[in-house]
Amino acid sequence: MAIWLVRAGSHGEYEQKFIHEGRVYVTWDELNLDLSKLQQRGELNAEMTQRYPEAKPKAVLNWVSQVWPFAHEMQKGDLVVLPLKTQPAVYIGEITGDYHAEKAGPNPFFHWRTVKWIGEAIPRMHFGKDLLFSFGAFLTICRIQRNNAEQRIAAMRATGWKAEALAAPAKAAAATTTDVEAADTDLDELARDQIAALVSARFKGHGLTRLVEGILKAQGYTTYRSPEGADGGADILAGSGPLGFFRATSVRGGEVRGFADWPRAGGQAAGSHDQVQR
Repeated sequence: MAIWLVRAGSHGEYEQKFIHEGRVYVTWDELNLDLSKLQQRGELNAEMTQRYPEAKPKAVLNWVSQVWPFAHEMQKGDLVVLPLKTQPAVYIGEITGDYHAEKAGPNPFFHWRTVKWIGEAIPRMHFGKDLLFSFGAFLTICRIQRNNAEQRIAAMRATGWKAEALAAPAKAAAATTTDVEAADTDLDELARDQIAALVSARFKGHGLTRLVEGILKAQGYTTYRSPEGADGGADILAGSGPLGFFRATSVRGGEVRGFADWPRAGGQAAGSHDQVQR
């Protein structure tokens, strides 16, 4: 069982298509040919060179190294890791179908495989730092092999995708640079993971509540934090404006309970009331 990283667009623009259709796609523009008909990588190199004449030879070689395995190396039963750009979570799917080509498109969805999503919206914090480093490879498609990734992900699958009990140090991942997945790393994504890990470690329980209050104050809100209760919860009421109640939000038990314009006739707050889990 191999583990493959597949991205749904550089900004996550194809994530919902991948998830709802139960497919993963190659998303290179204008690559409308049947990859299964090609016998050698050199043939794909020639096709991509023709389609992208302004690309440098090294860039084309890099693209070939990503696209070729999708048709010729991925197998049924392999797992696909889809890191989301729209939320700090990861989808994991099992490949259930062979490679398919549809030269009629639409562009850029000429190549696809069916998958069964076996892990949905798994929090990134459930994975060790070294695995997250691999997930941050600045490539669209690559195989993840370092740091015993296949066995560790299989173990997480067996526990229902609970957090890993032991995370390997991030430095171990950084030391290896020969794998294709380590060619480049999405530093923005890596930094967010490290910040989230630090916040989680330093601010637990009421400490997180105090941190949230401090951030709200720094953003110009007037806040009120209730005394810490016996049930482990603490509430924050925050609002902006001259009297502190132009836009109000409440934080209860570590959850931010939306923002609303205040007040509306009848004592009701206008606006949205979305709830965001911490």
